[in-house]
Amino acid sequence: MTLVSTIPQAALPSPSTAVWQLGPLPLRAYALCIIAGIAVACVVTERRLRQRGVAPGAVLDIAVWAVPTGIIGARIYHVITSPEKYFGAGGEPLKAFAIWEGGLGIWGAVAGGALGAWLAARQLGIPFAVVADALAPGLPLAQAVGRVGNWFNNELYGGLTTLPWGLQVHDMDPRNPGHAKVVDGEPVLLPGLYHPAFLYEALWNVGVAALVLVLDRRLRLGRGRAFALYVMGYTAGRFWIELMRTDEANHILGLRLNVWTAALVFVGALVYFLRVRGPREYLVPLGAPAPAPAPTTGGDVSQLDLSEREAGARAAAPTGYRVVSEEQFRAYEETGAVPDDPTATGDADGGAAGSDGAGDEAAGATGSRAADRES
Repeated sequence: MTLVSTIPQAALPSPSTAVWQLGPLPLRAYALCIIAGIAVACVVTERRLRQRGVAPGAVLDIAVWAVPTGIIGARIYHVITSPEKYFGAGGEPLKAFAIWEGGLGIWGAVAGGALGAWLAARQLGIPFAVVADALAPGLPLAQAVGRVGNWFNNELYGGLTTLPWGLQVHDMDPRNPGHAKVVDGEPVLLPGLYHPAFLYEALWNVGVAALVLVLDRRLRLGRGRAFALYVMGYTAGRFWIELMRTDEANHILGLRLNVWTAALVFVGALVYFLRVRGPREYLVPLGAPAPAPAPTTGGDVSQLDLSEREAGARAAAPTGYRVVSEEQFRAYEETGAVPDDPTATGDADGGAAGSDGAGDEAAGATGSRAADRES
């Protein structure tokens, strides 16, 4: 081990502290980065959901389910893949619940978050594929922000390197979590410089987000294919980044467990992307005020009172959604007229729309059922 003063200046520094005390409350850099990442994902997803016809604020309803289940899933994956820390010889089973001490697996986070998002989407009447595709670029951006937490924790680094962006890594004190060991008043560093694997992954994730945005705009991806593209991009990067990591991990056939996981998930996403076809889905809300049609005369638009209309639209939550084509959605935006639902007309068994009042109720129910089928 060597002290800070012996490390060359041409290196990426690392913080020596990852936890700060605000009175009795510990502020953990990793947790703050995770929260910031979630906020970024919510902003991006909200924008993309609204572009597809989902009512404002739906992302918060989804996050209420997806965030807790994602954290639970992340912890379960970590415990399952590192059981010796908790259930092996000398392990402490109760430590499996100590999330604040670190240990979250991204694979479990995505799986658990997907389950929560699916439950929320069913309640809102939104096809799950629409939610997944809207989230596709926001999730890698959230992961990139979250990786900054690994920098604070002095973790997720690779082997020794002489590259100018080599990373200084502090020798963290297990007796004082979140703080580096100190000798003669100076934080202690591990000898040499290391590949900043956390930074490689963060930059890769930003690139994945850009790739999804560009291809989604060009190819008009739907049916969950934008999310599959994100999964392929992320796992491709995670594969080679895992190969350079040097921290402890379980191995199978000489390779880290996460290397195998990345490869298998990539193949699954690729199969889905190639097999699933269909146009991008757009949604028309049912049971909520329609958008005001674009004015067709040359009146003074400043005389229109839009505040009351917008306040009413925000207050009324849709009772469901109807899946429509892009052409139908654009027409709905221009005219405010909900497209006809072919499933609400008479069928070969003699079914027909009922009275005017009953027909309105049936339309809302049909929209919800259509969304359930798509999910």
